[in-house]
Amino acid sequence: MILITGATGFLGAELAKLLVTSGSNIRCTKRATSGIPALLAPFQSQIEWVEADMLDIFALENALVGVTQVYHCAAWVSLKSADKKPMINTNVTGTANLVNLCAEKGIRMVHVSSIAAIGLAKPGDLTTENHHLEQSTENDGYAISKLESEMEVWRGIAEGLDAVIVNPSLIIGASAGKVGSGALFETIRKGLKFYTAGTIGFVDVHDVAKCMVGLMNSDITAERYIISAENRTYQSITTEAANGFGIKPPAILAKPWLMEIGWRGAAVIAALTGGNPAIDKTSAQAASVTREFDNSKIRNAIGIEFKPINKTIKEICEALH
Repeated sequence: MILITGATGFLGAELAKLLVTSGSNIRCTKRATSGIPALLAPFQSQIEWVEADMLDIFALENALVGVTQVYHCAAWVSLKSADKKPMINTNVTGTANLVNLCAEKGIRMVHVSSIAAIGLAKPGDLTTENHHLEQSTENDGYAISKLESEMEVWRGIAEGLDAVIVNPSLIIGASAGKVGSGALFETIRKGLKFYTAGTIGFVDVHDVAKCMVGLMNSDITAERYIISAENRTYQSITTEAANGFGIKPPAILAKPWLMEIGWRGAAVIAALTGGNPAIDKTSAQAASVTREFDNSKIRNAIGIEFKPINKTIKEICEALH
């Protein structure tokens, strides 16, 4: 039996679909308040759903009965400054609980971290798995939560846990809908006027799921892998998406000072409405930074051929039209 945490999320749902269509027996955790994603509705009879909060050790222990492999995709993602401390605590404690149980029961784990937990390379260099985030200078709550969660997995590995860590770049795909990375494409569809000068890694959600399964079924342990298909400028992505929607591409460069105004305005609106800010300080600053990633380690490990990002963008545009 295979357990997936976070199967109601974008990546977790794609992973569950991949596993169930390949004939695997899977069990998925969900919170009592979470619905089952539309992507998995056709597979209801083939998936065993269990209610288990990551902070509830007893519920987690019950969910792990008969399990030999765990994919840990669950994580709280929020841009609200008020959520920073509870988000870090929830993500780290939940991971620690799962690590402890898997180590105790001899269950193999693939843990989903993020490029947010990987440090910056020198200008002009590609970021590799050997770069590490400098925690003392990091302000992004999500990045800190992913770094500290990863540290829990490394602790578990030192204590005998059989685990592999994946650090995906910006995951995109049609099944995201209008939330998460899908919100970027929905904003473009509505007529985004600005683009930023930054560069980041992009990867199709199917490829992340395939890499996770490939690593799980290998004899690799105690390693971390950047999962990223292509390094692309935000301008090229927004232009391609706009063309896919048949509208004018963003033509105005949003310089860092403009992004500064943008995140401050978003924070004020979020405070007044009680919602999530459309962009936070960290995201605004990152949008103008060039970060390019080396994907040779994962390609050499499992022989993955990444899907071209322009194909994924086309699929997203068709789904949102």
